[in-house]
Amino acid sequence: MPRYPRAFVVGYPHHVVQRGHDRKPVFVEHDDYRFYLDNLNEQKHRLGVEVLAYCLMANHVHLILRPVHEDKSLSEFMRVLAARQTRYTNKLESRSGTLWEGRFKCSLIDTETYLPACCRYVDLNPVRARAVDDPEDYDWSSYRALAGIGPANGVDVEVAYRLMDLDPRHAAGAYRAFVRVGVTENELRTIRSAVQRNQLTGSSRFTDDIEARIGRRVETRGPGRPKK
Repeated sequence: MPRYPRAFVVGYPHHVVQRGHDRKPVFVEHDDYRFYLDNLNEQKHRLGVEVLAYCLMANHVHLILRPVHEDKSLSEFMRVLAARQTRYTNKLESRSGTLWEGRFKCSLIDTETYLPACCRYVDLNPVRARAVDDPEDYDWSSYRALAGIGPANGVDVEVAYRLMDLDPRHAAGAYRAFVRVGVTENELRTIRSAVQRNQLTGSSRFTDDIEARIGRRVETRGPGRPKK
């Protein structure tokens, strides 16, 4: 399989996916999830990376991240999280070797047209996996924070609301209603394909803008503006 190059651009949201080696569990006990989130919260402040949404599943993670100072900070952010979780797990299990499956996948998101859909996609992962019936019942995602029914737990809630163009006075309720609609089949295919191939999640105009900024061609899988 070809190794698709990743695009990182400061100021834009990025959908990041990292899977456990051979799809094996990365998180087993509650302390495993908490350790990852503690490091996420520490490193986002150190490196200037905003966390707009996340979901920690047993054998993989979904993150929507926005580097605010340097493009390369996102790679360093993921490198530190992966390395610390590996050392933590290896020590607990008296083992050695890798915990993760190669490089993380990354899709640059068109903020204007696809950011809300991507956040919804991430927060509904546990429901699609049948881990819970309602995203509110899952402990390790950003849903409660963005829905206004739980603590931030590392999520930059106000930034996420602003980038999703939600009125801060009604943002939590609007996000809850948006998530209840569910992810359409078209969105599901678009988002999955984009992140798997390290391509853009967005419109053709967005693709043109990003290609001009980074100086190379990046194919997009987004057919246009999703419905809100």
